[in-house]
Amino acid sequence: MTPSSGSERVAVELAEMRGEIRTGFAELNGRLDLALQRTATAESGIAALEGRVASLERGRWPMPTIGVLAGVAGTATGVLALLR
Repeated sequence: MTPSSGSERVAVELAEMRGEIRTGFAELNGRLDLALQRTATAESGIAALEGRVASLERGRWPMPTIGVLAGVAGTATGVLALLR
């Protein structure tokens, strides 16, 4: 083996390693892009759900009000039963 053939082999190996590293980084970047896209989609879905929950919360009757109405209805029913 001549000295030049040894350094040529090293140069070829280094070039192959460089190519593999570039390929690996390209695959990693693709996976990161996909993860970022999925995260953005999930975040927009969460924001939409938060808006829907907020509108439902504004439209519902609060439990204390329902309790008061039930108590008034029960009292009215009791009074009417006594008056008969």
